[in-house]
Amino acid sequence: MGEKSVPSLRRRWVKRSCPSCGPEPGGEEKKGRGNPVSIQLFPPELVEHIISFLPVRDVVSLGQTCHYFHEVCDSEGVWRRICHRLSPRLREQGSGVQPWKRAAILNYTKGLYFQTFGGRRRCLSKSVAPVLAHGYRRFLPTKDHVFILDYTGTIFFLKSALVSSTLGQKRACCYVVLCHGAKDFASDPRGDTVYRKYLYVLATREQPGVVDTAHSQSCDCVEVYLQSSGQRVFKITFHHAMSFKQMVLVGLETQRTLLLLTEEGKIYSLVVNEAQLDQPHSYTGQLTLRKVSHDLPHLRVACMASNQGSTLYITDQGGVYFEVHTPGVYRDLFGTLEAFDPTYQQMPLPVSLPAKVLFCALGYNHLGLVDEFGRIFMQGSNRYGQLGTGDKMDRGEPTQVHYLQRPVALWCGLNHSLVLSQRSDFSKELLGCGCGARGRLPGWPRGSASFVKLHIKVPLYASSLCPTRECLYMLSGHDIEHHPAYRDLPASRVVGTPKPSLGAEAAQDPEGVAAQACEPYLGQIHSCPTLQECMETTKVIVGWMPLMATQEDFFWEALDMLQRAFGGVGQGPPTPDS
Repeated sequence: MGEKSVPSLRRRWVKRSCPSCGPEPGGEEKKGRGNPVSIQLFPPELVEHIISFLPVRDVVSLGQTCHYFHEVCDSEGVWRRICHRLSPRLREQGSGVQPWKRAAILNYTKGLYFQTFGGRRRCLSKSVAPVLAHGYRRFLPTKDHVFILDYTGTIFFLKSALVSSTLGQKRACCYVVLCHGAKDFASDPRGDTVYRKYLYVLATREQPGVVDTAHSQSCDCVEVYLQSSGQRVFKITFHHAMSFKQMVLVGLETQRTLLLLTEEGKIYSLVVNEAQLDQPHSYTGQLTLRKVSHDLPHLRVACMASNQGSTLYITDQGGVYFEVHTPGVYRDLFGTLEAFDPTYQQMPLPVSLPAKVLFCALGYNHLGLVDEFGRIFMQGSNRYGQLGTGDKMDRGEPTQVHYLQRPVALWCGLNHSLVLSQRSDFSKELLGCGCGARGRLPGWPRGSASFVKLHIKVPLYASSLCPTRECLYMLSGHDIEHHPAYRDLPASRVVGTPKPSLGAEAAQDPEGVAAQACEPYLGQIHSCPTLQECMETTKVIVGWMPLMATQEDFFWEALDMLQRAFGGVGQGPPTPDS
């Protein structure tokens, strides 16, 4: 691959010899080509310059051929040239062990994709990429636009990003820079983007006019922008001694609560009335310590998640604590109202799990947790099968979904859930369960009580997702220094507990455990009264099993052929009526 990708090195017979690889096999026997020349005799700057013109994927592949090319392709000189080629305006490479390599890969893999739920054509589209953006860190769709936060703290405002065309597709028209120095942003926590009127931005600003100081002081602040125009309508500045890293919103418009997480792991809250934000008079608020940090001062919160009626905290030790503010959500999450106290709604409720939790997803009345071993636990209302447990029974405590593990991302909505998963060949796929109305589960309009593969082409570097009422967004980007570091499940925890996936079972005991896991599937097929229903049920089961994409296509096509042979009508993989 290296010789084909670097034509300038082919003009002369170059002998690639290095201490780890040794001389080229059969090199002494070749005649008529002149004396071989080791590539190590070339100046390193020349080799780095030539390699920097290769595509990023070819550079990574070339670095896997031998020890010499691994050192050359992994050097910061090569990645600095590649980064300048991908982002000519980038002057600061950032921080980290390999800052230029990280910066180049962030800009090579960045992208925002979307697929509409309606229209005659349903295919994946890519939005306009802001040239100035240094990778994509987060994104947030609102009623009319999309906001993107990059790794330098710049928020880009994709104006009129959702313009419908006659074919049902949407394309971003233009973008502008909303602000710099941003740490985080948030909007209305409800899943419907219609309610997202304002964009809250947590940022760092230099305070002018500081007396008796040699340098200006940096202070954190919260700025509020109108999502429709990008106009700033509100700003509150905090003391320079307080530094925050995350912000989430809770509650409705008239009693909007901002929860701010400090660098020390403490939670502060601030109540804002959005009805007064656009009025031309001063507005004052009081910043108070949240009860979870007041009553449990030893806890250090690492991250937060919220919706309009509850908040979830994950500590640095992987513990999980809840705040539930309404009795209806409390009953859906825990199955009872015995411990609910309406006068003490900020009381943190611990959730017991057998391992450390890495990240979570919080829907309206259900949630998902992912632990350090890559296991997925679901809890809450299961009226539409949004927990993916194969039934529609509510769960008052975390329940493991055994056939899924090691997700890339997890999302919980009003009555459905999505999991972004990575296959063994590093390709991505999107699985979903719950209500399938209005196309929210492409390919499964009737929904599913188990996670099934959706009819969506997932980008290779997809890292997060966010569906709206009209379309599904997927953010693409790969950060070599920040990714879920899953651990292998110890053997002591495997004994006596269900295996995490059918693929792991087959690898350990192909004749015992894997066959036992398939018994419920055979029972479902056996209970079908007609051959047509038997075929449809088998298609659904094929979508549940962790098979390769080619294997799934083969089984679905084979089942369609059998249906046509026996007088049925094939629906393609997998049938929507299933």
